[in-house]
Amino acid sequence: MAPDILQFILYCVLLTVLAWPLGLYMARVFSGERTVLSPLLDPVEAGLARGCGVDLGKSNQHWTRYALAALAFNLAGWLVLYAILRLQGFLPFNPQGLPGLSPDLAFNTAVSFVTNTNWQAYGGETTMSYLSQMAGLTVQNFVSAGTGIAIGAAVIRGLAGRETRGIGNFWVDLARSILYLLLPLSILFGLFLVWQGVPQNLASYVDATTLEGARQTIAQGPAAAQIAIKQLGTNGGGFFNANSAVPYENPTPLANFFEMLAILLIPAAFPFMFGKMVKDMRQGAAIFAAMLVLFVAALGLTYGSEIQGNPIYAQLPIDQAAGSMEGKEVRFGTGNSALWATATTAASSGSVNSMHDSYTPLGMLAPMLQMQLGEIVFGGVGSGFYGMLAFVLLTVFIAGLMVGRTPEYLGKKIEAKEVKLSIIAFLVMPVGVLVFGAMAAVIPTALASVQDAGPHGLSEILYAYSSATGNNGSAFAGFGAGVPYHNTMQGIAMLLGRYVFIVPMLAIAGSLAAKKTVPASAGTFPTHTPLFVGLLVAVILIIGGLTFFPALALGPIAEQTAMLVGQTY
Repeated sequence: MAPDILQFILYCVLLTVLAWPLGLYMARVFSGERTVLSPLLDPVEAGLARGCGVDLGKSNQHWTRYALAALAFNLAGWLVLYAILRLQGFLPFNPQGLPGLSPDLAFNTAVSFVTNTNWQAYGGETTMSYLSQMAGLTVQNFVSAGTGIAIGAAVIRGLAGRETRGIGNFWVDLARSILYLLLPLSILFGLFLVWQGVPQNLASYVDATTLEGARQTIAQGPAAAQIAIKQLGTNGGGFFNANSAVPYENPTPLANFFEMLAILLIPAAFPFMFGKMVKDMRQGAAIFAAMLVLFVAALGLTYGSEIQGNPIYAQLPIDQAAGSMEGKEVRFGTGNSALWATATTAASSGSVNSMHDSYTPLGMLAPMLQMQLGEIVFGGVGSGFYGMLAFVLLTVFIAGLMVGRTPEYLGKKIEAKEVKLSIIAFLVMPVGVLVFGAMAAVIPTALASVQDAGPHGLSEILYAYSSATGNNGSAFAGFGAGVPYHNTMQGIAMLLGRYVFIVPMLAIAGSLAAKKTVPASAGTFPTHTPLFVGLLVAVILIIGGLTFFPALALGPIAEQTAMLVGQTY
């Protein structure tokens, strides 16, 4: 247990140490300032801008134009990816001769990767050709992550702006997010993964004979490139079916640790980027502190539940000295599994190195709740931060009511318009999880996908639609999602969770950018103190608790209570 705790501390310390300078670098990138990569990449950016008809000197868009550009680009990406998946059997780089996907699976997969969800209702190595993996999924891993980063930067500009109608240019922000951030980090991380033993080739699958004499097919392919961006971009879709539990995706303890760091690196850098761009690092540090507190609490609940094991097994001759090891790799153990599960659901990353379906009820509760809160701790690249800002505005509004004055944040009055838009964004998760989940719990076609009876069966449904609406992509392995009903409904939930959240947040950015700033006074509620951090954490937990606790009480909490008295279903 002590080595696990030390690793958790090391992880949090390294995450903070790496996120701080990366956030400052990102602030320079999205402020248009020169960086260490500018001599190399400025000509490339200028060439792309000329080709797209974008004037880098006059690139400010109103929030409506920014939103329309983002939506149009994502729609085009979906159409191209859908075509690639449907026509896969006729396209090159398909040495295994894999056929095209069915209409419902192609729809679900294309939506999944365009929305940065990477939910996979299929096995990667048995379904996708190399062309689909490279030109389809890996490309979307870059541009879907770039979309989130661009919108995160635009929302920050809205808060930092002073009496302006513009919040930036989507095309410029998208290009910079890929050129200056995602590509350099992915190249470095991809080379690191190849060094650790992850394959990167176009070879055919290898037939091998095991020691027992059985025949086994070992998948090959351009895996390292996709795994690098899937972690850094909080995408999560595995090249192989078992995701990061496969030695070819996660071959060594060192690779495991750095893949976990990669999941949260860019999301954790956003608060520091925010502090730099609004010219008050204390504001960014306060938001980072709130995120870290919630992350540590979720990690403590997950690890504490898993290390205690299952009390039902205590009556049997089963050794649980290492905690509950069902569904976990021996080479990772309880500590690395719990840390990965917490990190991947804190971000909008569906990558897993253990099976969440096998976790204890309370062990699965924290990852599920993190997704239901909108994955704001630390969240997806960009999306987690602007989701957290919605909670910040609600907290400021509540604090203003408590002290009896108009709420202010960064010198700008938070009025009814911003609060209403924040509430609209917040309601996305309840609709996707509770409404769509309720439908799945009563429609016979949907219920057929549920593997287990009792509370765990309900948890399967809640987890699936929390993951889809939260654009996460992780899953309970027992839930049979690859059927037309769930492929369609979860695809709709992914679209809801991505774009119905984006539009109101951009509207908030546009509204705040146009406002005047007012100087702080003796009655101004400070938003950089430990008191504000505590209030922000409380608002997040209270709102999340009031919204989702009844459903969680019937799922993992009921299952935990039954488990303590030895009841099974």
